[in-house]
Amino acid sequence: MGNSDTKLHFRKAVIQLTTRTQPVEASDDVFWDQFWADCSIAVQDVFALVPAAEIRAVREESPSNLATLCYKAVERLVQCADSGCPSERERQIVLNCTRLLTRILPYIFEDADWRGFFWSTIPGAKRTGSLDEDEDVDEARPLAESLLLAVSDLLFCPDFTVQSHKKSNLEASEEMRSMDSCEYIWEAGVGFAQSPPPSYVLDLNRTELLKLLLTCFSEAVYLSPSSDSKVLNPWVAFFCSADNRHALPLFTSLLNVVCAYDPVGFGFPYNHLLFSDQREQLVEQALQVLVVTLEHESGSAAGAALQDLDPSKSAPSEEETQPSGPDNLFVNYLSRIHREEDLSFILKGLARLLNNPLIQTYLPRSTKKIQFHQELLILFWKFCDFNKKFLFFVLKSSDVLEMLVPILFYLNDARADQSRVGLVHIGVFVLLLLSGERNFGVRLNKPYTLRVPMDIPVFTGTHADLLIVIFHKVITCGHQRLHPLFDCLLTIIVNISPYLKSLSMVAANKLLHLLEAFSSPWFLLSAPQNHNLVFFLLEVFNNIIQYQFDGNSNLVYSIIRKRNVFHQLANLPTDAASIQKALQRRRKSGISNMSSADESMEGSRPAAPAEPGTLKASLEATPGIDKITEKSQVSEDGTLVAVPPSTPLSDAGDAEPASERNRQDDQKQAATSKSRASSVSSASTWSADPDWLLSWKSKLPLQTIMRLLQVLVPQVEKICIDKGLTDESEILKFLQHGTLVGLLPVPHPILIRKYQANAGTAMWFRTYMWGVIYLRNVDPPIWYDTDIRLFEIQRI
Repeated sequence: MGNSDTKLHFRKAVIQLTTRTQPVEASDDVFWDQFWADCSIAVQDVFALVPAAEIRAVREESPSNLATLCYKAVERLVQCADSGCPSERERQIVLNCTRLLTRILPYIFEDADWRGFFWSTIPGAKRTGSLDEDEDVDEARPLAESLLLAVSDLLFCPDFTVQSHKKSNLEASEEMRSMDSCEYIWEAGVGFAQSPPPSYVLDLNRTELLKLLLTCFSEAVYLSPSSDSKVLNPWVAFFCSADNRHALPLFTSLLNVVCAYDPVGFGFPYNHLLFSDQREQLVEQALQVLVVTLEHESGSAAGAALQDLDPSKSAPSEEETQPSGPDNLFVNYLSRIHREEDLSFILKGLARLLNNPLIQTYLPRSTKKIQFHQELLILFWKFCDFNKKFLFFVLKSSDVLEMLVPILFYLNDARADQSRVGLVHIGVFVLLLLSGERNFGVRLNKPYTLRVPMDIPVFTGTHADLLIVIFHKVITCGHQRLHPLFDCLLTIIVNISPYLKSLSMVAANKLLHLLEAFSSPWFLLSAPQNHNLVFFLLEVFNNIIQYQFDGNSNLVYSIIRKRNVFHQLANLPTDAASIQKALQRRRKSGISNMSSADESMEGSRPAAPAEPGTLKASLEATPGIDKITEKSQVSEDGTLVAVPPSTPLSDAGDAEPASERNRQDDQKQAATSKSRASSVSSASTWSADPDWLLSWKSKLPLQTIMRLLQVLVPQVEKICIDKGLTDESEILKFLQHGTLVGLLPVPHPILIRKYQANAGTAMWFRTYMWGVIYLRNVDPPIWYDTDIRLFEIQRI
């Protein structure tokens, strides 16, 4: 039968289904087989030949026919999985049923009355074809469970999705029943040493089944974000439960396929244009399924990870280990990965893929560039969040810089593109999580010698300089919707500041530039918590002066040059007349116009705005910095001690007592709203007054800096006059050999603000993750034009 005849035949079957007003019997196999047994229709054709309007019409006018279609499609998948798909015809039936269900499921989910359909049992239906022989055949299994188990079996079906290992004349159905799917893991890596020979056909079949799985899991996008975030996705919960006998090999296969993928291959120029890369589509689909299945609310996996980290603690009793909800085995397996070679394989794989778009060659567009870096960042986030051994492994060597550079590249590249606001957020969240560990700050002292094409000033310095320069670019030249991230960006710099041995002059000037902008009276008085940004920057300077003075002559010199800024802050007028005068002089926001004609690198390009017609998924508001971090104090032996918000630290010898700082932090937390954006929008109802200004001005931590200026400025001025110096290099030499030992206040305790999981960020990640998946799945457009509720799709 010709291809056009096949499409015509399939289309006629669809029309028959939509026009019949009477229910079609489930036993009418001649009618139902038209949809999958008598044709071979590509997935794009299924989407074209089964229009959305007709699916909805059947759903409303002939609900029993739609229900029977879904039931029969699942039934055929179960039968084919049970038989092992020995014939080409059965494999084609599986693909057709898979494509049809992928098309129909979103329209089942968008209707609240239908959402529970797959979790109900069909009247009179037995567990026919159930692969579990111990089950009571009189007890019907919910359709969703049958579908997920069948798809899981089919993902390890010899000669369909995996290479056959037949050693005897076993029937295909017997081989399916007796096989140990751990021997059929798709790729070498974690827990598996053999790399099966690549097969284009097997990869395509796996991709189609994974696309169906992703569609099953997408029920979440049809629930509004106000829903209880602790409600588990029933599809994910069952798929990742002990009921799925393939849970471990599936998790390992997905992870290994992603981490082993090398888009460059043998590295021939333009090889991706000469040969089709059958693996990329599978990797992308596997990665999306992986990040969706790793959604986790309860603490069972985290508890297991902590138990692994501290074996001295006695194992909890069986009752204690029982999770409150269904246990997610994928999260459990991820949290227990501990072998160094496995951790190295994962980190190197993620770093290789994240660095891929940064590769430079002399021949333009000669290397393949992947597009799924956002999903990779989500996966890296989940690994760091769920597996502390992985986090410590990442930070124990300079390998963490292999992750840092691409993240900074993406932040810089996406800063002015409003369609990529979410990418900037995920990058900042990852860096916030890393910055809570001391080793991250220490690693940043490694010299930065790469030359990635970014439109930033050329500098000679460390990775810390690179981070500060790019953060400055994001703040000063970024899209206005990034304003809620300013707190996060400065918190990261605060966390790393006690460990920065030598900032470059470029980075030092950027920090002073930020202080100058944030401390201008019109900015301080324009929103109720803008002054918090000044507190963060002053804490950065205090940390460096107190703990890393010797190597930071560039920063000290910049502070001396810009001493006016500190004096103006200290002498900020607090009377009502001065406040009114400053507000009257207020001009258009300088934060968005702070960019100077920075020297750009050769070959670099500025961030481009979104192209016309670009789609963007809306995001949940990010919680304030006080909601996503908890304060810890670094003790003398280097360990972190949590600081209760109500208990002030005591350090009687400090010119600025820690209790004052703690009260200030508490005040900031009380004042901080959900995001800076909301505060700006409510600025019309709030106005600065002398009492408010005095309440925080008196707590500005300026003592250390003022003491430094008091000691060093006269010395520098005397040297300049005595020697007639005009060259800053001579002054820097003097500062390098200077000392403030015994002259500064007693060093304050180092405060680290560590990321802590919370419901707000969990919901943000869910909307971001599904928004990315929605926008990336355009061929076929699985969820296009359906009633999405988790987020809004906007055209820019």
